[in-house]
Amino acid sequence: MPGPVTDLRDSLGSGEVSPREAALEALARANSNAGRNVYIAIDADRVLGEAEELPARFPAEKPALYGLPISLKDCFDLAGYATSCGVRYYAEKNGVASKDSAVAARLRSQGALIVGKTHLHPLAYGITGENRDYGDCSQPRDRSRLTGGSSSGAAASVQEGSAIAAIGTDTGGSIRAPAALCGLAGYRASIDLAHSSDLWRGGVHLAQSFDTLGWLFRDLREGPLLGEALFGLEPERTPRRNVRIGSVSKSFLRGCDLSVIDVFGRWQDKAIRAGAQIVPFDANFWEEALDVYLTVQGHEATAIHAALSGGDFSHFEPGVAERLRWGAALDPAEVERCRARHLEFRARMDTLMGQFDYLIAPCGPVDRLTVGTDNSQARRRILRYTVPMSLAGMPVVTLPDSSGAGVQLVAARGADARLLAFAATLGGN
Repeated sequence: MPGPVTDLRDSLGSGEVSPREAALEALARANSNAGRNVYIAIDADRVLGEAEELPARFPAEKPALYGLPISLKDCFDLAGYATSCGVRYYAEKNGVASKDSAVAARLRSQGALIVGKTHLHPLAYGITGENRDYGDCSQPRDRSRLTGGSSSGAAASVQEGSAIAAIGTDTGGSIRAPAALCGLAGYRASIDLAHSSDLWRGGVHLAQSFDTLGWLFRDLREGPLLGEALFGLEPERTPRRNVRIGSVSKSFLRGCDLSVIDVFGRWQDKAIRAGAQIVPFDANFWEEALDVYLTVQGHEATAIHAALSGGDFSHFEPGVAERLRWGAALDPAEVERCRARHLEFRARMDTLMGQFDYLIAPCGPVDRLTVGTDNSQARRRILRYTVPMSLAGMPVVTLPDSSGAGVQLVAARGADARLLAFAATLGGN
C-alpha cells in the first residue's frame, strides 16, 4: 500500500487529480488547530495561481514533488512574503522577500506547491512551540497538546493535511521533537549534507555548528523519495537487513514515561523482526553533551541575533531574550573549551558508530507537552536525548508512534541514503 505522498503523486501524475484540486484541498485544511496559527503567512490566491501554472511549467516529465502541497518553515525566504523567524519584529524589519531562498527554489524546481510559511518557536530557539507573538501552536488532532518545536507549524501542517510533507530545521531536536510528539516521521540531514548542499542560502541560522534541515512527513517508506527530492540523494534500492543496532543503555532512560519505554521496546522488536541485531551500549558519556551544546549554541545564536537586531534583545519574548543575554555574557575561553569538547565528543561518537550500523534511542522522555502548563523544564529534559546526535552532526530518522513517543534511528554522518532506506523497510505509519 502506498503512503500519502506516493498516492497523491501518482494521482497527480496520471491526471486523476489536478494541481489546483490538490491545492484547494490543502488550503481547506490549513490552520485547523485551536489557535488557527499553523501558518504565519499564507496566500490562497498565490498558491492557486502557482498550481494553475504547473502544467505549463512541466508539460512532459513530472518532477518528484509535482503538484504536492509542501509547507516551509518561516526562517527561509519565500518571494512575496516576509521572513519572521517567529517574531513580529523581524517580519516588520525584513519586509517582503524579493527572491526565494535556496530551499524554496529547490522545492519549486521539483514541482512543489509551497502552501505557506509555518509557525515556529521564536528564532527557532526552543523546543515547545510556544510563541508570544503568534500564539502557542497546538496540535490539530488534540487541542490540549502542544506540537513541540521549533518546527511547530511544520508538524501541525502535516498532521492537519494542509501539507503532504513539511520543511523543518533541526539544531538540537527541532525536527525530531515535534515529529515525535505529533506522531509523525521526521528526517534531519547530516550536517555536512545540509551545508554542502547550499540550502541554507536565504535562511536564518540559529547556530551554524549544529543547524541542519530536513522533512516532517507521515510514512517512513517515503523518506527516500523526499531525501532525493531535497538533497539529490540516490535512493538505496536494496538496503541491508542484517544490521547491528546499538541501543541506548537502560540507565540512560531514567525519568522516561512508561509509554516512551513501551514504544522504544516495540520499535526494537520491529527492527529485530526485520533482521537486525540489537546490542545495548553504555550511553553515560552522552551526559556531557548538553552543557557543551548549550554553550556553543548560546554563543553562536547571540552573535547572529545581536547583528540582526542591533543588539536590542527587548524585541524578543523574555525567555528567548534571556538566553541571548546569557550567550552574550559567556567567557570566550569557556566557549573555546566547549568547542574543543565538541570535537572530542564527535570523535567519540564516530568511534561508537564504528561498532554499529545504527543507533536507537527515544526522542525524549515524554509523549506530550500540554497547552497552558509550565513547560519550562521540557527543553533540558528533551535535549538530553537529542543533542548527542546534534553534536555528532549525524542524520536521524524519527520512527513515529501515534502516542507521541517517537524514537530516533541514527546513522553515521553521510549515511543519509542508507538510513532512509533502512527506516523505510520498517514499514508505514
